[in-house]
Formats: sequence, C-alpha cells, structure tokens
Amino acid sequence: MKTNAPKNIDDYIAGFPKDIQAILKKIRTTIRKAAPEAEEAMSYQMPTFKLKGNLVHFAAFKNHIGFYPAPTGIEKFKKELAIYQGGKGTLQFPLDQPIPYDLISKVVKFRVKENLAKAAAKGKKK
Repeated sequence: MKTNAPKNIDDYIAGFPKDIQAILKKIRTTIRKAAPEAEEAMSYQMPTFKLKGNLVHFAAFKNHIGFYPAPTGIEKFKKELAIYQGGKGTLQFPLDQPIPYDLISKVVKFRVKENLAKAAAKGKKK
C-alpha cells in the first residue's frame, strides 16, 4: 500500500486548510526561534525538531493541535499546561481556543537545555 506521507514540514503544512496552515506555520516559527540550532525532520509522519535527539513534534488533528515535548517537557510546566488535555508526553491545544505560543516557546527552550545537558553528560562518560 502506497501512502502519500509528507516528505517534509512544508508538504505537511500544505495538506491542511488555510486557517490551520497559519497556526502550523506560527508553531513552526515559534519552535525555530526557541531552538534555532534544531534541525527540521519528519518523524512518525509529524513535523519534528531534533537537537541531539528528538526535541518536539507537533501535528494537526480535526479539533486540536497535538504537541509532543516528551514527558519531561510537560512535567516541568505542569501548572501552566494543566488546562490542556494530554497524555504522558502529549498535549492537545483545542482549535477553538487561542494557541499558547509563549508556552510552546518556554517548553521548547527547556527541552533544548535538557537535550544539550544530556548530550554533554554522555560526552563526559566517554
């Protein structure tokens, strides 16, 4: 079975209606500003940012934007994120509410520090 999985983030965003594209582009820009060294990729058919490993993923769904900053990214900002549904490593930002771009930025910056610290710690062990 051949699927038309998007090859990159531009392809992914282009597959959505204009209003959703605008949100996805703004999330992408928010992540880029918070993690300028991160590389863009597609992982699990979702836009992904990588920096010494996976940093965050995001994806659009029928009624929400999924944001996946790993469990540590959610744990660190538990109070601020409590109003959003989600699971262990996932958050759902409802499309009928404002997207919390500032919070996305904070979580991404935290994940950058975390990944760089982990990578530095691994480097010392060698």
